[in-house]
Parts: sequence; structure tokens; C-alpha cells
Amino acid sequence: MNLTNNFTDHYGDKEFGESVGIGSQPALIIIYLINALKDPESDLGSDVSGVLDQTERLLETFREHGLPRYFTTVAFEESCGDAGRFIEKVPALRELQLGSDRVEVDDNIAPTGGERVILKKYASAFFGTDLEAELTTSQVDTLVIAGVTTSGCVRATAVDSLQHGYRTIVPADAVGDRAQAPHRANLFDIDAKYGDVVQTDDIVAHIDGIMTDAADDDD
Repeated sequence: MNLTNNFTDHYGDKEFGESVGIGSQPALIIIYLINALKDPESDLGSDVSGVLDQTERLLETFREHGLPRYFTTVAFEESCGDAGRFIEKVPALRELQLGSDRVEVDDNIAPTGGERVILKKYASAFFGTDLEAELTTSQVDTLVIAGVTTSGCVRATAVDSLQHGYRTIVPADAVGDRAQAPHRANLFDIDAKYGDVVQTDDIVAHIDGIMTDAADDDD
């Protein structure tokens, strides 16, 4: 499928895909980059090395400037009674047991200090969690979403981010999926309707710029 031509044919002359931009107080949320997701032997796993590399760059930038950053994981009780119908639809999720190494954030981007890991049970990082309270407390106006998968947890979080009133930014090279077709299709849809799909370089440069300007204003 040629997504560019498809956009031109059906969206190009319509009022879709405007830029919302990055506000003055962005936060980074890293979705589901846990040990199970990078294990090729796992039914949940895939090659996330490129996503990890770009996510690490984003994390370094947010840490350098003292901006809010959060991680998410998914984990269930042994009975999976807290998984609802989700476990029926995706039995592979049974692997994600509370307290196991499988649900720990990848060592390359491991949380430090007071960085929070938000435990979620479903696709969106907002559903059934206190993420909204965290973002409100930190006066966040923009949510940068990295991680996996583009068609699942990333997309669900992007939609909810918009619905909670945040400028929503998705770096295309810092998110990934188990197959390219759903990855491309969902980036296309997010960019058309829910947020800005950009590159990690764009985000890093913008944040470095606004933080430098803010420091100059303080002087």
C-alpha cells in the first residue's frame, strides 16, 4: 500500500493533518519497552533495537533538561483475573506476571531516581492509571509517546492523550510494531487525526531550543 498516495487521494485536499506542535512543558512517556517485548523467543517479542536507540536519545534529552518522563509496563496476577477479556483475545499476555523479570523495563533505558513506572492492564497508558494526575501535577501540556506497539499501546495512548487535551507527539523512529504494515498505517492515522508524527531529531532539537531560550530569559 502506498500510504503517501492514499493520503493525497483521500485526505490531501481536506482539513486533516494540521500540526499541533510542542508546547512549553512536554513530558515523555515510554510505552511497554520491557524485557518480554525484545525477546524473539516470546510470542510478544520482536526486534525493537532501533526503537530502543531512539528512545534512549529522547530519554537523555528529557533527563538533561529536567522534564517529566514516565515508563509503563503491563503485568497481571498469576490468575490473570485482572486481565479481563484482554487475556482471551491475546493469550500471549499470560507471560506478563507481576514480579517477574519479563515485565521489567529494558536495562538500556532503566528508570533512575524518582522516575515512575506506571503499571497498566490495557492498551492505553491512561486507562485505569493515575497518569492524568501525574501530568496535571507537573503542568504538562505536551505528551511525547515512544515505545511499542504502534498499532496497539502507542496508538491507544495517543488517542487518549488528545482526548485529555494534550498536544500529542509521536516520533516515528522511536515507535515500532511487529510488522511494517500496521506500523505505517497507524502512523498515518495518528498524524492525520490525533497528533504530530515527527522524527526524534526534530523533538531533540526543539526541546534543546526552547530550554535554551527559557534559560536565556531567566538571565
